[in-house]
Parts: sequence; structure tokens; C-alpha cells
Amino acid sequence: MRTMHTDIVREGWVARLPESWRPYALLMRLDRPIGAWLLFLPGLWGILLGRPDWWLVVLFAVGSVVMRGAGCVVNDMWDRDLDRQVERTAGRPLASGALRMRHAVALLVALLLIGLGILVQLNWLAIALGVGSLLLVVTYPLFKRFTYWPQLMLGFTFGWGAPMGYAAATGQVNLTTALLYAATILWILGYDTIYAHQDREDDALVGVRSTARLFAERSRAFVGVCYAGTLLLLAVCGVQAGLHWVFFVGLLAGGAMLFRQVVQLDIHDPALCLRLFKSNRDAGLVIAAGVLAAQIWGQW
Repeated sequence: MRTMHTDIVREGWVARLPESWRPYALLMRLDRPIGAWLLFLPGLWGILLGRPDWWLVVLFAVGSVVMRGAGCVVNDMWDRDLDRQVERTAGRPLASGALRMRHAVALLVALLLIGLGILVQLNWLAIALGVGSLLLVVTYPLFKRFTYWPQLMLGFTFGWGAPMGYAAATGQVNLTTALLYAATILWILGYDTIYAHQDREDDALVGVRSTARLFAERSRAFVGVCYAGTLLLLAVCGVQAGLHWVFFVGLLAGGAMLFRQVVQLDIHDPALCLRLFKSNRDAGLVIAAGVLAAQIWGQW
């Protein structure tokens, strides 16, 4: 008998919540914080590259949890019928019937209000960028129906934190911002292709498109190209920003972690794909540490 593959985590701290709260936590993916981490990291890179500010880091961290949760609610509202047909997602609260659409709408409104409360504490440019991101958040789930590149759209969406973070720290956007944003888009395109291989077979049956389906057995080479582009753009970004050479030590270390994913990738092993996908948090933190170290050393 085939083992059902799902990334939903019903045990752990979620199991200790009141029973009526658990579906809402699962709808927000609070059982899987990796998504919030990966939304937060581009913003962290932007803040540290512009001007390290720990209050901004806290705001972006909380905002990432809230807005990632809001994005998951929107995604599941769009995809509830498709999710029922995909092994990994069939247990999601809307797909399984644990929550109704009215519950999802109420949660979404609450999350957006919290997000607004965080957003208004930033400068006007960051606020404008934050408002602009809502269009990406709402429309991203639709792209898997029309294009094989929804992972690219996720890159535009999740990577938006990079220019937002830089704008929040400096009050401006410039060439450095553009290079950083492009680097995050390629990084996300690579790691979300790995993630999408968990659903490749089910996606083909229900007509959902992805770069995992598009590149299939060529995915290792494609992810490698994405990660190489990420590192090249980050290196140019570091030069453009005048970062201390210690930044490149962190970049090399993070790059080694990324290319270990490429070497280990087996697209026919969903559990391995999930582990490799999750390892991007550590790679992103190592790169962030390189930026922070460069900023500190550059002041000495």
C-alpha cells in the first residue's frame, strides 16, 4: 500500500491548541513555519543591506507570519476544489470541509487588519510597496492554471520583501534594490521547483502546471542555473553596495548549501524534495549573516 504523502503537521504544538482553533492554525500553515521564514528572509536581506535596524527586523518577522498566513488563506480559497484531488493537500481545512468559506474570509480580514497595523509603522515608500504586493498575493494562485511558471510568480510575490525591506531601511529604491530583488526571484524559482516535485504526478492528473512538470528530469540543471544566477546577482549586488569582503565569505557558504541541494535532488522522492526545500532557510540565514558581518566590519 502506498504511504500518503502530506506536509501537514497535526501533532506538536498545534495539537495542544483548543480543538476549534486547530483548523485555523492549519489554514495559516502555522504548523509549517518554513513558509514564513522564506517570506521573511528577502526582507531581512533588504533591511541588512540598506541599514541594519532591529525594530524593522521584528516588524518584518511578525509581518511575514501574518502575511504568509493571509496568502495561504487566499491560496486555499482559490484552490479548495483542486486541493481535494491532490494527495499532499487533500487534508487542508477548506478542502477537507473542516472550515467553510465564511470562516476563511473572517480569518483573512483579521490577518489583513493586523498586517495593516504593521505596515503603517513603515515609511511612505515601504507602505506603497506593501500595498502594491496585495495584487501579487491575491492573483498568484491563479497562475498555475494558465502557465507552467507559477513558481516565477511566487518569486515575484515572496521576493517583494527585498525591495520593501531596503525601502523601509533607507527610504529609497535603486540599482542595488533591483539586483537584490532579481536574486531573490531566481532563488525562489529554484527552491519552489524542488517543492513542486512533491505534487508533480497529481498535478498532471488535475491539469495544474508547474516548472516541476515543465522541466521534469531536467530539473536538476534548471535549479542549478537558478541558484547560480542567484549567487551571481547577489555578488554584483554586494559590489554595487560597497559591502566589506567578508560578505563574500557568507555568500560562498550559502552558495555551497544551495548547490548541495542540486547534487542531492531526486525528483522521485517527495520526502527528500521537502527536506531540500526546507534547507533554504539555513542557506538564507547564512547569506544574511554575511551581509550583517560586512556591515559591521565595514564600520570599523
